[in-house]
Amino acid sequence: MDEKLNFSYLFGSNAPYIEELYENFLHAPESVEPYWQDFFAELAAQPSFVERDVAHYPVQEAFAQLAKQRPVATAVSGSIDEALLQKQIAVLRLISAYRIQGAGAAKIDPLGLKQSRNPEGLSPEEHGLTAADMNTQFGVGMGDFALDSSAEKLTLAEIINKLQKTYCEHIGVEYMHIGNREERLWIRNRFERDLSTPNYSAEQKRYILKQVTAAETLERYLHTKYVGQKRFSVEGGESAIAGLNYLIQNAGKDGVEEVVIGMAHRGRLNVLVNTLGKKPADLFAEFEGRAEIKFPSGDVKYHNGFSSDIATPNGAMHVTLAFNPSHLEIVNPVVEGSVRAKQGRRGENGRAQVLPVLIHGDSAFIGLGVNQGNFNMSRTRGYTTGGTVHIVINNQIGFTTSDTRDTRSTVYCSDIAKMVDAPIFHVNGDDPEAVCYVVQAALDYRKQFQKDVVIDLVCFRKLGHNEGDDPTLTQPMMYRAIAQHKGTRALYADKLIQQGVVTAEQADGYVQEYRDALDKGEHVEQTRLTNYESKHRVDWSKYQGQDWREQVESGLSADDIARLAEKFTYAPEGFGLHNTAKRVIQQRKEMAAGTQNFDWGMAETLAYASMVTSGTGVRISGEDSGRGTFSHRHAVLHDTNRQSHETGIYIPLQHMAENQAEFTVIDSILNEEAVMAYEYGYACSAPDKLTIWEAQFGDFANGAQVVIDQFLSSGETKWGRLCGLTTILPHGYDGQGPEHSSARLERWLQLCSEHNMQIIMPSEASQMFHILRRQTLRSYRKPLVIFMSKRLLRFKDSTSPLSDFLEGTTFRPVIGDTVQRADNGSVKRVILCAGQVYYDIAKGREERGLENDVAIVRVEQLYPFPYAEAQAELAKYPNAQEIVWAQEEPKNQGAWYQTRHRLERLATGSQKVLYAGRPASASPAVGYASKHNAQLKQLVEDALDLSQIVIQAAQQVETIAPMPQHTLLDMVETVSQQPENPFGNASDDSNEHSFSNSNVNHVWKVTT
Repeated sequence: MDEKLNFSYLFGSNAPYIEELYENFLHAPESVEPYWQDFFAELAAQPSFVERDVAHYPVQEAFAQLAKQRPVATAVSGSIDEALLQKQIAVLRLISAYRIQGAGAAKIDPLGLKQSRNPEGLSPEEHGLTAADMNTQFGVGMGDFALDSSAEKLTLAEIINKLQKTYCEHIGVEYMHIGNREERLWIRNRFERDLSTPNYSAEQKRYILKQVTAAETLERYLHTKYVGQKRFSVEGGESAIAGLNYLIQNAGKDGVEEVVIGMAHRGRLNVLVNTLGKKPADLFAEFEGRAEIKFPSGDVKYHNGFSSDIATPNGAMHVTLAFNPSHLEIVNPVVEGSVRAKQGRRGENGRAQVLPVLIHGDSAFIGLGVNQGNFNMSRTRGYTTGGTVHIVINNQIGFTTSDTRDTRSTVYCSDIAKMVDAPIFHVNGDDPEAVCYVVQAALDYRKQFQKDVVIDLVCFRKLGHNEGDDPTLTQPMMYRAIAQHKGTRALYADKLIQQGVVTAEQADGYVQEYRDALDKGEHVEQTRLTNYESKHRVDWSKYQGQDWREQVESGLSADDIARLAEKFTYAPEGFGLHNTAKRVIQQRKEMAAGTQNFDWGMAETLAYASMVTSGTGVRISGEDSGRGTFSHRHAVLHDTNRQSHETGIYIPLQHMAENQAEFTVIDSILNEEAVMAYEYGYACSAPDKLTIWEAQFGDFANGAQVVIDQFLSSGETKWGRLCGLTTILPHGYDGQGPEHSSARLERWLQLCSEHNMQIIMPSEASQMFHILRRQTLRSYRKPLVIFMSKRLLRFKDSTSPLSDFLEGTTFRPVIGDTVQRADNGSVKRVILCAGQVYYDIAKGREERGLENDVAIVRVEQLYPFPYAEAQAELAKYPNAQEIVWAQEEPKNQGAWYQTRHRLERLATGSQKVLYAGRPASASPAVGYASKHNAQLKQLVEDALDLSQIVIQAAQQVETIAPMPQHTLLDMVETVSQQPENPFGNASDDSNEHSFSNSNVNHVWKVTT
């Protein structure tokens, strides 16, 4: 053996390319050159390979072993010398460099301001190749692995030319970060086969020109007709409209029947008119303030949604644009949830038939955390929708004052998508054909792999952030370039004129034709179908109820309870139940038999079982929903003897009946914002199901406050969107500190008005059963928010007898005092409260022997406030001089300030309304156990303290002089000591109070 022969060129920087070549050989031996086939075949026969896992053992070591045994001439069958082999490896390295780095050198910036990234890596000289090698032929692979399927070898000049066209023109492809080999090969072969070059017919090109013309002309028309009005123009990114319309027109050939779009406000008006077919006349009415008032509050025109049926070559396509507030990307998980529900309704082929499309802004895409959560959900079992097409309208600026050096730490705004191995297709927005080409590639990829794919449409923004913004103040260089830019439509028209596809007169005619149609309030092309109705459409007429008191039968027969319990307390033979789960199941059997009271877990499970067996699906998600954060639900049973994650799971509620409705329980990703938004979207599209989002602890919902504010509480009044989402929030002061006590009841109540939500704080297990059943049995579709006590889940006194679940029983908005007195006339004080604090106060009353003096009434439904029921309970105590609201929360939190005016409305004569609870606090709760206990003791003492009642009711009636003027703070702090009601008869829905004294007819002016 020639000791001088050197195999060093097989290692170092060349090693990854040799390994890739070897990987190709393992997958398909014929895909590599014959001499490499011989080389690798010899390699595989070596003892060091036989003894090891070839796929994972470093190839370099095997090369080294082989090099010690055979000279290079023999190793490569004598076909080439060492120098030529080194050149071949250099060519492979150059090809790989283009595949990895080519996007950085692609011509994707219409303004030409962005410099190429790492272009030296694409230089032949960087890889040891020179001008002398340009006419030398090199192997480019065979079959699926070839750079060119028509040839086994190409000259170096031809190879570079093909690589440049594929990776460095108007399309830049990022895919080498993808871990799955099949996906990488699919993308590589797709773009290298076509050289990333579209091939459209003259008719198709004219259609694309018309789309770009429509997008530009609408924006310019609005700009001159409604000067200075905000519309968030898409000028500079008109190709996005052409690409979106291409998607809708071509997705049907792969079985897509419905597209759901989520986007922020930029370009939204253009999508409404030029994609969904909204009449321009209707849009003009909105600009002119003449639009019909349909909802109590409504929303601005660039937040509104729309849906229509669009005619395509493959049949009708139902297209929905979701409503979205100014919180930009927050709509994305809402769309995904809606799509999941729609897919489920269609059955087995649902994921192929319903396609989510999300349109992003560049800065928002990578800047807003909800997108991380959305991507994180995209491939999980409970949330996947089979892949989403993302289109980033990348105007390279974000807000007007932004600079990419300040808005992200990544190279591209699309880099966030790499977390889920999504391919990214960068495309120059000035090339609408290239945009349509990558849209088709995205559709094909999504169909093939059921994964997300991102189109980064690099463009610019002709105007400011809005039409009143002057971007030249902070972006002078960019806007000098924009001022000199001819416009995407003009550039594309010139290109087609040069190709002979259209004449200049035809191109100008498209503009005039569209403007003439706008003048008439009409469309140029009518693609919207007016008389078509999809068979998958939901009939919302069944869910229009507005009366929260709508009566339904939520109780069950004893036989039904026994039958259901037998099913959900069954575990398969030989199933290794955990001792805790075994004990829970045994207890539930006893509860169903009536020998033990129902706890909360049993009440909840019985509600779900009754629903799925009667055809109502149930979906629960949260960070620990299967077991229940407090180990009370046990909806999912785990075999303690299981050997893998794929087996040993049994969900009893999925085995209730042969043709039962779906029961889904999901342990969600560790995110509140994206998951709650997802479930909101799901519930909006599945009114026939019980959809639940559960917080691990109630105040974790803080992370989803945007969803609560912008969708849950106001979606109906802004957009007319009915939603029956149920939210379960663990809440209760048990000495667990600030983050594990309060679900921020005060925030929810502050959002309540116009009967928009239901706020419930139950104190008994049966109440949980009835409120869940009631949520789907009624025609009333409003968000339901349940403040569920952790302590009460196993608290004996809060359990319920079997009789509370039987036919004829129902949810009680108010629960009266349970003490049986000979005469209620002895009651001097009525305490109203909600939740678990009732049991603390009831215990304190018993210890003090105050049963005849104090009545305790539980307000289980805090909103809509049950006036009639509360008034009926208060009327039982005609001699009560005081009404006390008692709560666990600090005075500035909890229900006090949102319930106080309602109690004062119910107070009669000289009754005073007082407060008992923790003092005002900046923190939701204390963290010291001793302080917690002291506060609890004090609030119970305050609630039961009768020492101030020294005057009989008859003696309290006297003339009251007008009170002096107070500051708002003084009024708040002193109101409970005033002898009369300082708040007037505020309406049920008002969160504002008129400060008046009805006895003296004097209105107090509050100064601040």
